[in-house]
Amino acid sequence: QVQLVESGGGLVQPGGSLRLSCTASGSIASIYNMKWYRQPLGKQRELVATITRAGSTNYADSGKGRFTISRDNAKNTVYLQLNSLKPEDTAVYYCNADIRAFMGITDNYWGQGTQVTVSS
Repeated sequence: QVQLVESGGGLVQPGGSLRLSCTASGSIASIYNMKWYRQPLGKQRELVATITRAGSTNYADSGKGRFTISRDNAKNTVYLQLNSLKPEDTAVYYCNADIRAFMGITDNYWGQGTQVTVSS
């Protein structure tokens, strides 16, 4: 059983920073692309950032220059550093990953989400 667990969300003032973490656990053989999505209340889920196993990154325009995605393959963990936060960044942030389990099956997994609220 593979699981993704996020942490690090919370309430922050505009201009502030947060660091989100997401750790995969279970019978994991390899983790490929890891992504962060977000879903504001009442809106569709949107892709925020992607990182490959080799460390190549890609960002949605909304986060370029403010957000940084990184990963620690030894810890099966992906991070999202959120800087210069704005009220419109308020959303539930979800971790997503393509994971190959030891039995050889590769599947796509989601975390449970962590709330980020940007407000004064």
